[in-house]
This record gives sequence, structure tokens and C-alpha cells, in this order.
Amino acid sequence: MTAEQIETLFTRRDGQFAFARWGRPIAPVVFGVEDAALPVVKGALEAVAKLAGHDMVETDPELGSNLMMFFFADWAELLDVPGMDGLVPDLAGQVERLQAAGANQYRFFRFEENGAIKAAFVFLRMDDSLRDMSAQVLALSQAVQVILLWSEDAFAEQSPLALADEALVLRPEVADVIRAAYDPVMPPAANDPSHALRLAARVQVPS
Repeated sequence: MTAEQIETLFTRRDGQFAFARWGRPIAPVVFGVEDAALPVVKGALEAVAKLAGHDMVETDPELGSNLMMFFFADWAELLDVPGMDGLVPDLAGQVERLQAAGANQYRFFRFEENGAIKAAFVFLRMDDSLRDMSAQVLALSQAVQVILLWSEDAFAEQSPLALADEALVLRPEVADVIRAAYDPVMPPAANDPSHALRLAARVQVPS
């Protein structure tokens, strides 16, 4: 991937460059799925965290869980969840916007003082398109999209996943960007597009 392509992955719709990675071990919890699906979701998160060289833990000492994933049938359900309005700013307004857009997913992040990701909340309205996905595809794609603060449209035209010998994998160029982003010498957050040049310099060139 070129620096220009990487810059696009972290340039938001308002034109601002915004990069961030997790600054603390990820402690996930999942709501709204059958018990049989939990190992699939956890396995996907563990696989992407391992790729990044980042830790996963059972509990965050400050927050308990710092990655919450919600699976549900209708956005309006969020309005009935106790405490949800404390997690998502302007919850009623956000639900109205998501309903109007016909959206099936929404991710919201909170950040440390240094700009690193502190917590993330993933909301998935299980419409026909999401229900048609295998649990593995859905879980792995969400794990990829929450490991970094990508732009809203980073994967709008092409999935971060691919098939290799009938096995589901991350596209190599996406995996390379994730590895580069978690290089210990790199800052945990950046708002200058020149950060894309630093990432590009660390992307492994396939042999």
C-alpha cells in the first residue's frame, strides 16, 4: 500500500486525518448472540489482536469491559437498554439518524488523554445482509474495524477480508497496515497526514 492509499484509510468524511490504536489491553463483552457464537466472536478478536501484537484480557481495571458489542434486530431497542444513554451521546438523535439512513452498523470510540483508543462500542442491526454473512465473516470483519480508528468509508468499496485456499483471511495489505500501526515506536494517535508516510515505511513488502 502506498502512503496515499493508507492516508485514505484514515481520512474522515470531513477531510480530517484521524489515526488511533488501542492504548490498553482489550477486554470485550458481547450482547445479543447465542452462546455458540461467542467463541467465534472472541476468536476473531483474539486473532486480530495477535496480528497487531496487542493484548486481550478478561477485565479492564478501570472500565470492566472496554469493548462492548451489541447484536439486535432494531435500532429502537437501544432506547430501552438501561444506561445506554450514558454510553452513547445523544442516543435518541443517533438512533433517529441511523434509522433514517437504513444503517446496519455503528461504531463509537472513546479516547485516552494521549488520543489512543480507550473504549469502543459496536452496534450491529442484524438486517438481511448481516444475517446472510457467516458468523466467522461477520466477527472477523468487525474485529478488523475496531482494532484501529479507520475512516467511515475505509472498507466501503472492498472488504478487509479475502479467501486464501478457501480459508478466510485478512487481505495482506490490510494486515500489513495493522502491524505497522502497532509498531511500538509509532505514536498511538495522530492527526497529521504525514503519519501515513510513517506507516507506509513500515508496511512489509511481500516477498
